Amino acid sequence: KDIPTVHKLRHAYLTYYGLDQQNTYVLKEGVVKTSIILRDGREFNISYLKAPDIISLLRDEVSQYTSAPFNVRIESETAVFYKIPRVTFWEYVNEDKKLQDYINAYYREQLSQAIYRQQLMTMNGKTGAVCAFLYLQIEPFGKKMKDGILIDFQITNDDIAGFCGISTRNSVNRILRGLRENGIIFIADQKILIKDKEYLEQYVKG
Repeated sequence: KDIPTVHKLRHAYLTYYGLDQQNTYVLKEGVVKTSIILRDGREFNISYLKAPDIISLLRDEVSQYTSAPFNVRIESETAVFYKIPRVTFWEYVNEDKKLQDYINAYYREQLSQAIYRQQLMTMNGKTGAVCAFLYLQIEPFGKKMKDGILIDFQITNDDIAGFCGISTRNSVNRILRGLRENGIIFIADQKILIKDKEYLEQYVKG
């Protein structure tokens, strides 16, 4: 089916939390970050999504408009999305049993991952939350190197703070410095090389 695409540059926003949204977007190329704004004005990061993935998908099949469930910001140099009117998208889904099964599985997987991430962030202290977060980036962005695993994606200290529920980037700076001094990680060109995967893994496996 002939579906239009939308192109966005790094740090542009695709959607804003709470604003009316009449389209469903499917991430074709690139990486985005989803987040919400807390009552105190801080940004709380939910997840990185890497193509291919479905963005701004909610179960309201009838309404032409719905509130965007979160901010979506482009984190790669560019990102490309398929843009499908929400009602049309659900018509596609309801006509295709395989697509229905996929969407249902997608919901279950997304919910399961979100609960798991929140458990890791709340069960660990600040250092443990950062270690767990770094470990979780291995699967989507990890690249095996001679000295360890490179997280081949630039992640700022502000973003780490937002994912881990830490109020200031200074706290993240201190934690990363400690990990670096203990030989757990190495940082170059704003990318993190994980030298001791097992150390980080203990905060995930408990």
